[in-house]
Amino acid sequence: KQTLPNLGITVRKVDPSDPQNVAKAIDKKTKPVFIETPANPTLKIFDIAALARVAHQRGVQLAVDNTFATPYFQRPLQLGADIVIHSATKYIGGHGDTVAGVIVGKKEFIKRARNEVNRDIGAVISPFNAWLLLRGLKTLPVRMERHSENAMKIAKYLSFHPKVNWVSYPGLRTHPQHELACRQMDGFGGMISFEIKGGKKAGETLMNSVKLMTLAVSLGDVDTLLEHPATMTHSSYSLEELHEVGVTEGMVRLSVGLEDVNDLIDDLSQALKKI
Repeated sequence: KQTLPNLGITVRKVDPSDPQNVAKAIDKKTKPVFIETPANPTLKIFDIAALARVAHQRGVQLAVDNTFATPYFQRPLQLGADIVIHSATKYIGGHGDTVAGVIVGKKEFIKRARNEVNRDIGAVISPFNAWLLLRGLKTLPVRMERHSENAMKIAKYLSFHPKVNWVSYPGLRTHPQHELACRQMDGFGGMISFEIKGGKKAGETLMNSVKLMTLAVSLGDVDTLLEHPATMTHSSYSLEELHEVGVTEGMVRLSVGLEDVNDLIDDLSQALKKI
């Protein structure tokens, strides 16, 4: 919306839930098709293999933001994607103590990115931050299993709570793309979105009532992080734009950490009682 147009890049937004929407939007000027799956903060899942076929049939590449799933639970290159992007600040670093990003692709693409973009712009992390990422990778499998295990239990708890309208977690059978998630992912990750009855006021009450969880816009930490998208990550959006991306005033995004899951459920329980 802001950065890319300043670089002379025009963005055309479509709903990739149906690959044909993407097919119709591709023209001779299209370079990459870019998707994020699972999507932030809705947790929608998009069919990487189908979208890769559509993109390749029209001579363009598919880029996938794989931050939520991580390479442990989802490997887009094996599903046909050409480029994979990670905010390594999140699960790859894993401890909320570094800022970094990762681009993965074929050798020629990476060579060009390194020799032209990195050289000219200087988007290079420090040696210490690189070390933190290497440290994080060593425990990524163990952490992701625990994130996912805890998230599933919390998602099930929230699904039956009388003050919750809906829960979006790919591991739940009620998730619209659950079967797709089972096909293209090896696990469902640690991110949950849910809507509280009472809208914005209820969301803010929950934010201010948790004790164990931390109010933060980041995610993928060993600690559980909670945020209210409408007033935090998406606070600059108009009501129309919020509706367009699927963010409601009562939506809460939960990045489930590694704490004892019963402690996390107890924290949510006491906070929800105050709504």
